[in-house]
Formats: sequence, structure tokens, C-alpha cells
Amino acid sequence: MVFAAAPFEVTIVDALKEDSELYTYGLSPFWFIYQPTFQHVSFLFTDTPFVRFCLNTLLVGLLTVAITLALALPAAYSLARLRLRFGGGLAVAIFLVYLVPPSLLFISMSQVVAFLGLQDTVWSMVVIYPTVTTPVAVWLLLGFFKAIPVDIEEQAMVDGYSRAQAFLRVLLPLAYPGIVAVVIFAFTLAAGDFIYALAFVSASEAKTVSIGVPTELVRGDVFFWQSLLASVVIVALPIAVVFNMFLNRFIAGFTQGSVKG
Repeated sequence: MVFAAAPFEVTIVDALKEDSELYTYGLSPFWFIYQPTFQHVSFLFTDTPFVRFCLNTLLVGLLTVAITLALALPAAYSLARLRLRFGGGLAVAIFLVYLVPPSLLFISMSQVVAFLGLQDTVWSMVVIYPTVTTPVAVWLLLGFFKAIPVDIEEQAMVDGYSRAQAFLRVLLPLAYPGIVAVVIFAFTLAAGDFIYALAFVSASEAKTVSIGVPTELVRGDVFFWQSLLASVVIVALPIAVVFNMFLNRFIAGFTQGSVKG
């Protein structure tokens, strides 16, 4: 644990160092020689659109998650429960879409964004990211739905539920671990993507953290190292906290399902 946390500790320390200490060869990267300073953190918030980057990332991530679930849940349910003639082949085809490298798609996707008039807006990423996240989400949820015995759903319909009610009130709670996995996957992909964000957005006010930080804090051959490192810490800490909250619920969903099984 100490070995894994060492790079993060160095990141925090170096983000608070003065220029003279950071650029002096031979000084320890693990602790301060001079007095720590918050001027580089202040520079991040006052002289760059960092707050806007974070808000854009949150907006794009949440909308991507919502659209992905809205498309993937009914699609996965249909493939798992309905007797479709080409269901198996369609499931494989959906997953194969995800295997196409983004470097081969961003030019054609740029044409789609231009046709819709969404250049240099966060909405361009909201439109494009679900095309990447939905195939994997369908594949993941398909496995969870198939693992749930169909007898449970049929019993609910015998008790008076419609198929839609059985899906919402019986199937979705049992598929909770899969839904959490989809949420985590879709949000992290939307927050960490670089290629699509670089291709679609050039205006500073529409950039996300993944593209805004390296383009705004690297100016020519000048690297604002302390501010770069501070941005890593500021973004990583809340994500780590939220991820661990989801992780605990993810494990609880598996254990509860096994006990109730």
C-alpha cells in the first residue's frame, strides 16, 4: 500500500513546492526543504478555466451515464429475455463495435458533429460518448440479466405485474451490481477521454479536464508543473472517494445476491 501510494504522495508534495526547490537537482521529492506554498494551486483557479473544466467534465459524465443506461438497459433486456431470431449474433455485433479504435472513428465522428452544428460545445461529447459506452454496457448487462433466473420474473407477472413492472421492480434491483459497473465505466470513459475531446473542442470554455489541463497548462515549452500536479490531486481525490463508495456497494450487491439466491 505504501509503495502504491508513494507516487501520489510525491505529487501532493511537489504541487506545493516553490520553483527554486522543484528545479534544484538532488533535493528529496518526498518532503519539503523550504516552506510549502499554495501559489500554484491559486494560479490554477484564478488564471486558468480549471473550474469550468471540472464542471464540463461532470456534466458530460453524468449525461453520458444517463444516456448509456437509457439505451443499454432495454437493449440488454431484450437480448436476454425476448426470443429474437438473431439475438446472439446481434449481441456479438454490438460488442464488436466497441473494438473499433477511436483513432479510426474521430474523423467521421467530426463530420457528424459538424453536421449537427455542435463544434466547440460540450454537447458534441454528450452525443458521441454514448456510441462508445453503450455497446460495452449492453454486453455487461446482458450477462447479468442472463444470470438472473427467469422464474423470478415470471413469478412476479403471475402475481399481477406487467412485464415492464417486473423489469423495473424485480429485475433491475437484482442487476444492481451490473448497473453500478456500467455507471463507473461510462463516467470514467467520458471523464478520461482525450482523442474525441481534442478533435471536437478547441474553445477553452467547452473543454473537459482531460483536454483542458494539458492544453492550458503547457504553453509552448513552458510547463506549469506544480499547477499540473495540483490539478491531478484535485481531480483524483473526489473521484477516488466516490469510486470507493460505489465499490463497497458493488461488493454488497454481489454478497446480497448470493445470500438471497
